[in-house]
Amino acid sequence: QGRLVESGGGLVQPGGSLRLSCAASGFTLDYSDIGWFRQAPGKERQRVSCISSRDDSTKYADSVKGRFTISRDNAKNTVYLQMNSLKPEDTAVYYCYADRWVAGNLYNYWGQGTQVTVSS
Repeated sequence: QGRLVESGGGLVQPGGSLRLSCAASGFTLDYSDIGWFRQAPGKERQRVSCISSRDDSTKYADSVKGRFTISRDNAKNTVYLQMNSLKPEDTAVYYCYADRWVAGNLYNYWGQGTQVTVSS
């Protein structure tokens, strides 16, 4: 059974950087569309970034463009979110996800979330 585990969250000052990791087990990320959502207290879950399995094209929410970078390492079966120039409004629980098509069936996986707090 597939599983995603995030790591790398924590407390950082405004302007700082963090790199989140999302390691997959039980399935490979090679043929999965993968990405990151975040949810701040009292707010709806927001998609932050995603990367396509077909051509590695990437998408970003307007609020993080130019500051966040998503990447994948298929050899390590891991996806990353590099977050630079962090702002207090980036504070949220960050979740990675993977959508994998197998024989016409969609399998969706979610991690447990990792807390990112941006504060001085």
